[in-house]
Amino acid sequence: MYKTIYIPVDNSDHSNTAVDVGVTLAKTYGSKIVGSHVYAAKMHDKRFKQMEAGLPEEYHDEKELDRQRQIHDSLITRGLQIITDSYLDYVDKKCSEANLPVERRSLEGRNWKVLAEDINTNAYDLVIMGALGVGAVKDSVIGSNTERVLRRVRNSDMLIIKQPNPVGSGKIVVAVDGSPYSFGGLMTGLALGKAFNVPVEVISAFDPYFHYAAFHSISGVLNEEAGKVFRFKEQEKLHEEVIDSGLAKIYQSHLDISREIAQAEQTDVKTTLLDGKAFEKIIQYVRKETPWLLIVGRIGVHSDEDMDIGSNTENLLRSASCNILVSNRKYVPPIDTQAEYTIAWTEEALRRMEKIPVFARGVAKTAIHRYAIEKGHTIISNTVVDAAVGHILPKGAMDAMRALGGNLDAAGIDRDKMQADDSVAKDLMGSTLSGMMTQVVEEKPAPTSTTQAYLDRMSQNYFVCDGCGYIGKGDTPVKCPVCSAEGDRFKQVDKTIFEAAAKAEGGLETDVAYDDIPMQWTKDAKEAIRAVPAGFQRRRAKAKIEKSARKLGMTTITLEYAGPMIREAAAEDYTPIFANKGTGTAPQAEAAISNGTESHAANGGVEEPQTAQANPSPYTWTADAQARLERAPEGFMRDCTKALIEKHADKIGVTVITLEVATEGIEQAKGYMADAMKTGNLKDMIANLTGSSKTGASR
Repeated sequence: MYKTIYIPVDNSDHSNTAVDVGVTLAKTYGSKIVGSHVYAAKMHDKRFKQMEAGLPEEYHDEKELDRQRQIHDSLITRGLQIITDSYLDYVDKKCSEANLPVERRSLEGRNWKVLAEDINTNAYDLVIMGALGVGAVKDSVIGSNTERVLRRVRNSDMLIIKQPNPVGSGKIVVAVDGSPYSFGGLMTGLALGKAFNVPVEVISAFDPYFHYAAFHSISGVLNEEAGKVFRFKEQEKLHEEVIDSGLAKIYQSHLDISREIAQAEQTDVKTTLLDGKAFEKIIQYVRKETPWLLIVGRIGVHSDEDMDIGSNTENLLRSASCNILVSNRKYVPPIDTQAEYTIAWTEEALRRMEKIPVFARGVAKTAIHRYAIEKGHTIISNTVVDAAVGHILPKGAMDAMRALGGNLDAAGIDRDKMQADDSVAKDLMGSTLSGMMTQVVEEKPAPTSTTQAYLDRMSQNYFVCDGCGYIGKGDTPVKCPVCSAEGDRFKQVDKTIFEAAAKAEGGLETDVAYDDIPMQWTKDAKEAIRAVPAGFQRRRAKAKIEKSARKLGMTTITLEYAGPMIREAAAEDYTPIFANKGTGTAPQAEAAISNGTESHAANGGVEEPQTAQANPSPYTWTADAQARLERAPEGFMRDCTKALIEKHADKIGVTVITLEVATEGIEQAKGYMADAMKTGNLKDMIANLTGSSKTGASR
């Protein structure tokens, strides 16, 4: 779990305990220990110069003053280095006894500043620091260097040592509040509990009393008229019946999710829900249970990423008597796990879900859960289902689904027993991926009403999560369903930038996608994509550009938008499947063909002469058969279709391919494609049918 453990030392009791704890953890996880000490030579030099005026009279002689300065400089530079080496010798000794790798770091500068820079630069997995240093006194709570470093570290877990007990001498308590940092701390706690065979307990605290105190305070300053407007009695009733019970449910759900996570890790945890001021209740719990370690997230569910440390964590750091691990690790539970405990369904919505065939029900529920989490819903009603479906599917899809449901009802089919067998695959062929594949060798239908529905959806606002790149549509998302970022992390896509670029580039050309959606390309973008090798590689780049644009609600592709993806695609080292047929060859293949040579690794790199062109085809195509073939998309799909037709011609023993032979071959191709999509072996089946695997082997 921890590959590198960083331990700043100063020979204090807490520091020495930190070394012992670090050695124990390193032995368990096979970690490398990095021991460090920072000395402030420049600070001492500056302070000595400031104190020179206060020296006794006899030291004011110029020669004596120079001598004292030299003595001080020698003591400071060499003396502090010797002290640092002595501190690090203790780390060396402990690591040698445990046969562990160790690295010594002797640093100069302001203690907390240099330590924080070193930690953030090297991204150590775990930092272990004593809560107090050599300057501690009776009333010290937390050392200044420890607190300052903790506030500035963003990537490493911080273990603060506050007691001398060894690792595994007591239970581990994890405080969760639904934030990714607290769940990350839970994952760490579960791993430590397993490694050292100690119980893990999970607690969560919410404050149902704050509003009462706030209302009492507000009521003392409002006049009678303002009090009537505020309606205290109704407000109190609302909080008592809805908000307070809702808070309890939310924080209980954090515990339920924690238990689910623990069970997935083949362990179990005790959970406790506390009511009251969070840090106060956690402190009371810790004092009563006396754990060896308390784990908390660096910031909580209501914090901003720019926050250095959450208020509850800060208070616990000062007041808790046990060791504290401040988690900088993030973990977001799976959507279905979150939804199981945080989202409820109305009976009407559940009945609607039962109408979906059982094999597709899980996927549909996950999609609706994702939408609900994104929009901040905790109860899924029919309205939410409609909104989610409208968000996911084009207009008219619901009508088609209702029609399919009517057919299933008429046939008396039990949706709970439906399986995705051959009959279902046949019924759904037209709308599934296999259906789209069979359309490769069929004429494109005329544009349908779904095109306009898509364009209508494009008029919505689009928002991009700056944490993970998830794209939301419509209203501003409340929460990211992927990385759990809050709504303020979503940035609205400014389409006007690309619209202005389109006007500047000019020369719009319209391409129609496979689903009849028109996409406009500017002349500059159209010319730029020719830098990508022709064939599958160019089509893949074009598809990637158009799909990413459509996800952002764009219908016009400009060079400004597509440029980075075009450059990336043009730089790829890729050899298409049908490179030997002259389509989309990589630069290396083109060079080999133009030189009339090909390198054979099997012959130790000896080049043998090759013909500059492929062997002529033994088949003759009639004009109408050739015209039928050209209705398939140019490139990979046309080559694949041609190979399948010629395979059929070879099977029936003809060398002249007529329209009839081509049509029969295409019909067989549909069957091959459908079978391949069912089994998932499309690539292998194409290779077998076209003989490309044999060709590759012989070459």
